[in-house]
Amino acid sequence: MATATHIVTPDEPEPAHPLESVVVRFAGDSGDGMQLTGGQFTLSTALAGNDLATFPDFPAEIRAPQGTTFGVSAFQINFGSSAIETAGDAPDVLIAMNPAALKTNVGALKPGGLVIADEGEFGARNLAKAGYAVNPLEDGSLGKWQVMAFNISQLTLDAVKPFGLGNKEALRCKNMWTLGLALWMFDRDRKPIEDWLTAKFAKEPLLAEANIAALNAGHAYGETAEIGGQLHQQHIDAAPAEPGLYRTVTGAEAISLGLVAGAQLAGLPMFFGGYPITPASAILHHLSRLKEYGVTTFQAEDEIAAIGSAIGASFAGSLGVTSSSGPGIALKTEAIGLAIMTELPLVIVNSQRGGPSTGLPTKTEQSDLYQAVYGRNGDAPMPVIAARSPADAFECAIEAVRIATQYMTPVMLLTDGYIANAAEPWKVPEMNGYTPFPVKFYDRVPSEGDSVNPYARDEKLARVWIKPGTPGLTHRIGGIEKNVGTGHIEYAPDNHQAMTDLRAAKVLGVADSVPPQDVCLGEKGGKLAVVGWGSTYGPIHQAVRRARARGLDVSHIHLRYIWPMPHNLGELLKTYDRVIVPEMNNGQLKTVLRDQFLVDARGVNKISGQPFKIAEIEAAIAEALA
Repeated sequence: MATATHIVTPDEPEPAHPLESVVVRFAGDSGDGMQLTGGQFTLSTALAGNDLATFPDFPAEIRAPQGTTFGVSAFQINFGSSAIETAGDAPDVLIAMNPAALKTNVGALKPGGLVIADEGEFGARNLAKAGYAVNPLEDGSLGKWQVMAFNISQLTLDAVKPFGLGNKEALRCKNMWTLGLALWMFDRDRKPIEDWLTAKFAKEPLLAEANIAALNAGHAYGETAEIGGQLHQQHIDAAPAEPGLYRTVTGAEAISLGLVAGAQLAGLPMFFGGYPITPASAILHHLSRLKEYGVTTFQAEDEIAAIGSAIGASFAGSLGVTSSSGPGIALKTEAIGLAIMTELPLVIVNSQRGGPSTGLPTKTEQSDLYQAVYGRNGDAPMPVIAARSPADAFECAIEAVRIATQYMTPVMLLTDGYIANAAEPWKVPEMNGYTPFPVKFYDRVPSEGDSVNPYARDEKLARVWIKPGTPGLTHRIGGIEKNVGTGHIEYAPDNHQAMTDLRAAKVLGVADSVPPQDVCLGEKGGKLAVVGWGSTYGPIHQAVRRARARGLDVSHIHLRYIWPMPHNLGELLKTYDRVIVPEMNNGQLKTVLRDQFLVDARGVNKISGQPFKIAEIEAAIAEALA
């Protein structure tokens, strides 16, 4: 009997754990509410106690022509009763709201997987828009999958008819009907969704009632329609979890919370200067709701003004923060150089996306590593760290604030579109477990006849931070080179060499305060190390786990500190016969590792706008060990 749960065949890799997990993808037109549907299904899944990972995938166009493949929006969730590291290689269930959604997504469905389609949308006009000559629900072309097609559109209209809505408004409830069916399929409670709808439409109670009616109708349809073996209720047990307070969190939310926590640990007010750009805009949105924690947010007229305002805030004694994606970081580059030259603390969040130029605005990539490590005029090093998951982004944001304030330097925090938009369960930490790193502003007035040197340094080579307006401490900083001993403008060759060396040594000294590089999974030394950074963590970890279960000598190393790298990393890499580096670019970390440590690192590269699949990295491991 076919079910929504994937059964591993002998030709497929072993699962990471023997317990059940399911991958579901909702897909429809960008006006069908698939992201909202997926988000609410995620909420119900988290409340059910399952571990989960999500992958929202939507078009760049604000509103592509309705019914076309350009406008398809999808939301994938992998949930189960044990640890879930990725959003899943391929769906077990695809819910397709129109022909275009089916066409663009069915190829990813596992053989034997279940398609649920709204046959009410499979008319001649929509089929033509999607490029179908004949109806795929009727021509046998979907024979490798199980197909359940029923008229969701009409069933929704019937469910909300008592509320007197027009057809257009009534059909907007279609996603709630679909969500109701999905909640029934996986034994989920409807009450939290009903409460959410009531709150969302508090000023329009008729719409709340209509959507709740559609939700209940979808649930009842699954419960009473006696569809057959392809569709029946499947319960997934809760995943084991440590006691504590949990919530789902996206990468953008976690970064926002981590920046606020970092500012609190430093004892500073925070100023965020940003300009809207996908997928970084969500950080501005989240921070704007946290004013009670001493956060000031400013939406500037452009990227340059955004970072300029943040640098000004840091000069004035606040924690300056700015955020963008690759194209915006390029525009901020001159100002980043100014922050390096003035040696002011600044956190720059880069939510990477497909490039170059405008590229793929809503797709994920890791191609800004060169930009982060090298991409400025002059010899201008700065620390770079990378988050590996939505939950990890919280810790990385705190670490970025620590490094920036303790070493008086801008710091770049790398995430990407996958991390920013994806969600996972997060155990809310007890903040009393974090060691504060309070900032100490310089307030020592020089003796009579002496002048203030704003480039006087401590044992970490960090220059003093003087609040403007402090009596007796009038000083000048800026983008022109300063004298190493006085802080006055200085063009002498030897002085520029000395200041360049000091700035570089200060950044390299950050490595003294970071933990040694560990091995995430496997042994220190062996035949093969798979080295990753950023959002490749999940697929690499699962692939290495599966390979080790088959007896292969392979280990997983994942970097948080991209520059400077941990002191022990070079020696650690040299204990392996081979090193491969999966990354969503053409080999940028691989090149840095070769340059720094003279190791024969080999790239495993993917630049498709989509994250790695576990199977792709398994294949790379097998090839490297062949």
